[in-house]
Amino acid sequence: MEKPRVITLCGSSRFVDIMAVVAWELERDENVIVLGLHLLPQWYAKDIPDHIAEHQGCAELMDERHLRKIDISHEILVVNYGGYIGKSTAKEIKYTEKQGKRVTYLVKPK
Repeated sequence: MEKPRVITLCGSSRFVDIMAVVAWELERDENVIVLGLHLLPQWYAKDIPDHIAEHQGCAELMDERHLRKIDISHEILVVNYGGYIGKSTAKEIKYTEKQGKRVTYLVKPK
């Protein structure tokens, strides 16, 4: 068996449910290992709809660790459901492109 590619999922934390499905399908159907956001269950932070890291005071740390995931990946897949790309995701796209790595999108950008 060929060594799997490593893909990091990038996108808004409001899409963690979609990212969970994308990660499952990629690992199930492709020869890849998926890295990305920690897909926390709703009960973990039921009063916080998104941006949990900001609420817990660890956003900078988690953003930095996400860049390290990109460093060890072959490419990123942007989970831009509905075409949405936020500020942090745009930064991750630029970071990835600067490294000469492939960027793909769930929804083709306009």
